[in-house]
Amino acid sequence: MTFPESDSPIRAPRIRRVVLADFRSYGALDLRVGANIAALAGDNGAGKTNLLEALSLFTPGRGLRRAELADLAREGGSGGFAVSLELTGEAGGPLQLGTGAERSPEGGAQKKFRIDREPVASPRAFADHVRIVWLTPAMDGLFSGPAGDRRRFLDRLVLAVDSEHGARVNALERALRNRNRLLEERRGEKIWLDAAEREIAELGVAVAAARRETAVRLAALIAAGRDDQSPFPWAELALEGEIDLLVAERPALEAEDLYRALLRDNRARDAAAGRTLIGPQASDLIVRHGPKQCEARRASTGEQKALLVGLVLAHAKLVAAMSGIAPLVLLDEIAAHFDPRRRRALFDALAALGGQVWMTGADIGLFDDLRGRADLFAVASGQIAPLSRAEAP
Repeated sequence: MTFPESDSPIRAPRIRRVVLADFRSYGALDLRVGANIAALAGDNGAGKTNLLEALSLFTPGRGLRRAELADLAREGGSGGFAVSLELTGEAGGPLQLGTGAERSPEGGAQKKFRIDREPVASPRAFADHVRIVWLTPAMDGLFSGPAGDRRRFLDRLVLAVDSEHGARVNALERALRNRNRLLEERRGEKIWLDAAEREIAELGVAVAAARRETAVRLAALIAAGRDDQSPFPWAELALEGEIDLLVAERPALEAEDLYRALLRDNRARDAAAGRTLIGPQASDLIVRHGPKQCEARRASTGEQKALLVGLVLAHAKLVAAMSGIAPLVLLDEIAAHFDPRRRRALFDALAALGGQVWMTGADIGLFDDLRGRADLFAVASGQIAPLSRAEAP
């Protein structure tokens, strides 16, 4: 699989207005933003992350918390919710994007998506207008945590440049469950297992190829701009797994044939294990701390955080290069663990990305270096009030 790379000038859409209704802690919010950097300060539980989560819903998937639809609606509200963005930086003037959930007559909720108030089928349509990347405190243990966390992280990286990737991953998960069920029920009819494994092989190779191309491109971008003196160290990336090796060394059709043979030959072992043991669902993203030449999981907590920030900054640059759209960058509780020198370096690096940046922090003092060049807001009990505005250019 080959992703397109944009030769056109990079667009930089910016959110100028956010409207929320019955979303999480917000009964109603109408927030206007003028700057390329917006910083939100307030106590824990005030609703800062809720706002970032609302913005993250304009990508395929379940947003930065991976929350169920019912959890997004405000307690005591109508049971539905609405999020609307007004974007500038689009040809033809401002554009409105909307998403939310409406209560159905049966009592459930149905998700809705709109562009300029016209319905669209899925959030994949938003990718023509906006790309979004994020970093949250839940990702701080990425390098030392289980492989599944790193796979989800990698899939999010891919999804930011290839809006169809999530659909392929979901289809692969369904196909794997189908094969597992066939093996568990001992429905060993060759025709059924052959069909299931053919589907798994096609989807698995497509998923692995998309992951590999994103990882290779990101590694190349990092290598081209690496700086051993940067406060955000550069990373070395590699994929580990049998299917990843097949995709790296063989053409796609040959890789599918070999993967299908592996599935067939390992039916008894997979039946005993209760799951399919070989495939992209077992791959891992291996990250090394470049300047120290050690595995990221062996670096200190502070070094891991700085390495992760560097990786997200590089990914934002890759998204812009590949999609032609400078992404919105959402950073939750980003500045608290950095000393003043590293905070200043972070703010300068974010400003250089070209896309709009949204940050949160418990202490407004963390954003003192942004006064005059960012919109600063105080968040309390589902209300947001401006503290200072960026100076006009």
